[in-house]
Amino acid sequence: MNVLIVKTSSLGDVVHTLPALTDAKNAIPDISFDWVVEEDFAEIPEWHKAVKNVIPVAWRRWRKNLIKALVSGELKSFLKTLRQKKYDLIIDAQGLIKSAIITKIARGTSYGYDKNSAREPQAAFLYKNKIAVAKDQHAIARIRQLFAAALKYEMPNTDPNYGINTQLFPPPNNNEKYMVFFHGTSREEKCWHEQKWIDLAQFATANGFIVYLPWGNNIELARAKRIAQNNNQAKVLPKLSLAAIVALLQSAKGAVAVDTGLGHVAAALGVPTISLYGSTDPELIGAIGANQIHMTDFEQVEAADVWQTIKNCQLIGA
Repeated sequence: MNVLIVKTSSLGDVVHTLPALTDAKNAIPDISFDWVVEEDFAEIPEWHKAVKNVIPVAWRRWRKNLIKALVSGELKSFLKTLRQKKYDLIIDAQGLIKSAIITKIARGTSYGYDKNSAREPQAAFLYKNKIAVAKDQHAIARIRQLFAAALKYEMPNTDPNYGINTQLFPPPNNNEKYMVFFHGTSREEKCWHEQKWIDLAQFATANGFIVYLPWGNNIELARAKRIAQNNNQAKVLPKLSLAAIVALLQSAKGAVAVDTGLGHVAAALGVPTISLYGSTDPELIGAIGANQIHMTDFEQVEAADVWQTIKNCQLIGA
């Protein structure tokens, strides 16, 4: 059975889809998946052994200059690839109008959320088969239920298994005792106060940890430099690919993250992680995996609170 998944973005949302593939593969051993995903996240589906082909889409880039996308032939090439084969099923795991249009254009019997379940209710009108999935539950559970209903197997009553092939990411060959701080996020209101990161780095390094600070843009780079400025055991990393960050996490003793896709990657790998949330409801879209702790209302959370939580839970051997 060959199934097309449409789940284009964002980083965390794409990671949230992986457990449903594991469920499906366990229930239907001969199943394989192709996956339509934003070009920036195209490597993530390849982490799962059940994925056969990845079809990158550049909607985020194309919408800034649709004429260029048409003239360059990029859009035409994408549509040709999308329609190249007929699928047994197509599952839109996103529930947006843009993903529903992709689902409609592809060749095969389409499944998606019904109008009361989709993030954009109008998307449901473009699916042949509409599935009701309650919204008041975690995104991972919703996607697992969607796949189970579309593929007609009983969803297992087990913790999510992301099915990531960790052999693709050899860890660093060193014996360093380190933590990773994911301080960057896509929206300003999700950022934790910079001085609190500085204080937390001091707690970590005073307890024998090296703190690694990744970054994804110039704003995050500047912040990372300020966090590390007066702490010689806090290290600003060079700009890393997603694969390099996964490899780094493989040997990390733990991580601290704001509401960012990289926090979900850490959770998927089972890295002990403290996730800091402001307005986000972690019951719906929080990091899920082994050894995960959510701290909410993060404006009231101090660095000392985070470190004490780490110590109390013996999360990372602090």
